[in-house]
Amino acid sequence: MKISAAVAAYTAHLADVRRLSPATVRAYGADLSDLTDAVGDRELAAVELEDLRDWLWRATEGGRARSTIARRTASVRGLFGWARDEGHVEHDPTLRLIAPKRGRTLPKVASAVAMDDLLGDAHARGSDGDPIALRDAAILELLYASGIRVSELCGLDVDDLDPSRRTLRVVGKGSKERVVPYGSAAADAVDAYLVRARPVLSARDERARAGRALLLGVRGGRIGPRAVYDVVARTVAPAVGAATAGPHTLRHSAATHLLDGGADLRTVQEILGHASLGTTQIYTHVSAERLAAAYRLAHPRA
Repeated sequence: MKISAAVAAYTAHLADVRRLSPATVRAYGADLSDLTDAVGDRELAAVELEDLRDWLWRATEGGRARSTIARRTASVRGLFGWARDEGHVEHDPTLRLIAPKRGRTLPKVASAVAMDDLLGDAHARGSDGDPIALRDAAILELLYASGIRVSELCGLDVDDLDPSRRTLRVVGKGSKERVVPYGSAAADAVDAYLVRARPVLSARDERARAGRALLLGVRGGRIGPRAVYDVVARTVAPAVGAATAGPHTLRHSAATHLLDGGADLRTVQEILGHASLGTTQIYTHVSAERLAAAYRLAHPRA
């Protein structure tokens, strides 16, 4: 089996059988397509360990981040593991392939005060009833209140809201469902959007594309991730002192503020939809940094 054919079959397996997110499948596919270009579209069984080491070395020399090299290693390991299980290869050269340790950087986090200010500004912009401003306020409140991913936000339908319990039914990575709570401020923003903004935006949907989508774009269809990124970028970046800031900044902020407020790690793991508790633990480092900063400011012998 040629490498290109194996990559196509493997990525289809990731999407259809393992039910990984489209973004993950695209990332793995891009990594493996780059491998195909680097070593040539030869027989998969003819790929050797030195070919893979050279491929990763060239990526490193090209300035790729350690996290990217680690993901490429995972991509090619997954390909050969699948190919061996399916009987396409007998030998797996990735068994001796060593991945670099991922560098773990602390996420950008907005302070609680900064979040109050920027959300207050967002509500003020919608005070005159502008439907886009009301929608943007609902987006910001929901992302910060629930800590959900941008793909999960864009996939929400009106029926996924339970206003009486103030919860969202979210479909996350691997098509796994979870229920996430949100607070009174987010509830007020969503109610205002549903009553005063969504009917206006849905009336622009000439092709009837929106259906029951909760959040709508300027033209009335279901909002896309790019539009959400734009909303967050122009409002949150100044609050965290960064050149750019995306929806994940609000997710990081929500997780950190939950832990700062006394929520236990398992609860935050459930809210964020992390498969591993280890993924959630990075936020304990963020809170520890704040704890240390407060100690240095307050203790007389710090």
